[in-house]
Amino acid sequence: MELHQKSVEFHDPAVEQTHVTPPYPLGPTTTSEGTNFSVFSASATGMEFVLFDHADDPRPSQVIALDPVLHRTSHYWHIFLPGMKPGQLYGYRADGPDDPANGQRFDRQKVLIDPYGKSVSVGRNYDRAAACKPGDNAATCMKSVLADLSTFDWEGDQPLYRPFRRSVIYEMHVAGFTRHPNSGVTPANRGTYLGVVEKIPYLQELGVTAVELLPVYQFDAGDAPAQVSNYWGYDPISFFAPHLAYSASRDPLGCLDEFRTMVKELHGAGIEVILDVVYNHTAEGDEKGPTLCFRGLENSFYYILNEDQATYANYSGAGNTLKANHSVVKRLITDSLRYWTSEMHVDGFRFDLASIFSRNDSGKPMMNPPILWEIDSDPVLAGTKLIAEPWDAGGLYQVGSFGQDKWKEWNGKFRDEIRGFIKGDANTVWRLRERVTGSFDLYKEGGRPAGQSINFVTCHDGFTLNDLVSFDHKHNEANHELNTDGSNSNLSWNCGVEGAEADSGVELLRARQIRNFFALTLLSLGTPMLLMGDEVRRTQQGNNNAYCQDNEISWFDWDLCHRNRDLLRFVRNMIRLRLNFNQATKASHITLEDYLSKARIEWHGVQLGKPDWGRNSHSVALTLHNIAVSQVRYIAINAYWQPLAFALPPVNGNSGGAWLRLIDTSLPSPDDISEEGKESIVSGANYLVNPRSIVMLHYDDATKGHAAIH
Repeated sequence: MELHQKSVEFHDPAVEQTHVTPPYPLGPTTTSEGTNFSVFSASATGMEFVLFDHADDPRPSQVIALDPVLHRTSHYWHIFLPGMKPGQLYGYRADGPDDPANGQRFDRQKVLIDPYGKSVSVGRNYDRAAACKPGDNAATCMKSVLADLSTFDWEGDQPLYRPFRRSVIYEMHVAGFTRHPNSGVTPANRGTYLGVVEKIPYLQELGVTAVELLPVYQFDAGDAPAQVSNYWGYDPISFFAPHLAYSASRDPLGCLDEFRTMVKELHGAGIEVILDVVYNHTAEGDEKGPTLCFRGLENSFYYILNEDQATYANYSGAGNTLKANHSVVKRLITDSLRYWTSEMHVDGFRFDLASIFSRNDSGKPMMNPPILWEIDSDPVLAGTKLIAEPWDAGGLYQVGSFGQDKWKEWNGKFRDEIRGFIKGDANTVWRLRERVTGSFDLYKEGGRPAGQSINFVTCHDGFTLNDLVSFDHKHNEANHELNTDGSNSNLSWNCGVEGAEADSGVELLRARQIRNFFALTLLSLGTPMLLMGDEVRRTQQGNNNAYCQDNEISWFDWDLCHRNRDLLRFVRNMIRLRLNFNQATKASHITLEDYLSKARIEWHGVQLGKPDWGRNSHSVALTLHNIAVSQVRYIAINAYWQPLAFALPPVNGNSGGAWLRLIDTSLPSPDDISEEGKESIVSGANYLVNPRSIVMLHYDDATKGHAAIH
């Protein structure tokens, strides 16, 4: 549909401009009398407020020059306009020095979106290239849209506040989840917030407790090589507006309602919403990039510049880096987080390249960066989940030491060391011990909670789980970057044959390895995160950097749910086992150290009490005693290429008791994982664990008298 709104008839501008209003809050603030607008620019010598009737209008329908005497207070430009209605398109034009050598890049002809605007219109003629050149781009720019947030009916919706220890996170792309023609979603809703709503029953049946959505802040899809588009969305231009292209109606105001409907419906299904947020860079890129917002308002305040002041420090790998600890940017970030928490009801945030928050205005690492504590201690964010990707493209790697109180971490060491162990690398068993027990080596200081580590093997960035066991090398030719993009270090193993086509023996091994990865991720202490589609072996055809692939390379292929239904069943039951098992305590909060002391873990090798931590060892076993509820679990992990007979601990003090087999990843479905109440009794003093497989046995008081099931 065409995106446009009629501009309203204002009173005599001379009269309007005598209406003195404060410079706060920033952005638009609507009352019964009208709307006040405020924008920050310390160096601007002039400011115009421009209005449009249509998204692709070549010129404004009205231009209001702000009087520095009436409409400027300190560094803030502000104006009150009576009679403005929701849906009005608007923007700013800022005049000032165009002096890159001194860090200033004003272009008085460029239309800039409102940094605090709650909605953005993107016309059919939007052109990123036009914004990269000097001069007027009114016909091809994004435009802010005035929104009224008070009319949406939340129907009593409240945050879920689920503890991390009771969470299973599902990382997914809003559009890619339902865009495939075989999704079964209403055609108009495919690839949208409402499409996610239609697929909530799938998420419920899978058993995940939270979705972690790849970026949904308005981004520039044009920031990509020719012939492709920016699909992932790690290219924001607004920190307040939801991405318009994910709206079924493509209406800027309807987009707000559709996003909130998605959140409300997910909450109704018991599923939390975590947003993957990018506060480390923007879509304006480097010195050759477009002027869309921040660059045209106060370039040197928003971005870390190199010593020459004309070029941008690039700790993000995306061309520029925001000054997260500058007072203006710090306020922008915290205001944005408060907005998405209070007005949009999201439950948490995963911070992309969060180590950039540790850099000061010149890019140097800081011991105690103010932005981290301000987020951590903000009362509006008190109940939200805060998850850091604790590294950046400039070399800061802070896994195990990021943040202060509430921050949890994507654990890159878990990913890498679990991959290395499962593929059979040497010197990996002792690392496995740390990862499956919550990474105590990383989180033993400071009373960190048991759910501190976000455990994952795959995420959007890299191979899917299917591709991890099918490709030794990346195959990113479709990205049109000569296969030079993406990581060359994947710790993958193709099980003997490169690519999807393989004989039955290789295919059986791949399926077993996938089950092993799921088992370790979901059995390990910490908070597990799964990648969209891994549960049905979604493939990206070996592409490990599909950021620009808005097509079937990235989309969820729903036919896989039937084709790989045995794996889907395995994952569903693994999630059920995890969430139903009371791990050492029923308390919602427990430190990792306290948990490990209560759980009482005993380590074994093929012989009881004799684990082999040597360089050439590929197997280990453990007994986990849950003394809080009289439960015991025995887990044997064999990454060796031969079967191994593991001695089983005796079941003590319970006549007639026996071990029950819950998992054996070497067995075909349905024996690979037992349905509740249908476990098989294990007899004998040993259990033969097949090559490259994981076994879990279980015992509690309810095991007495359990009939054998064959």
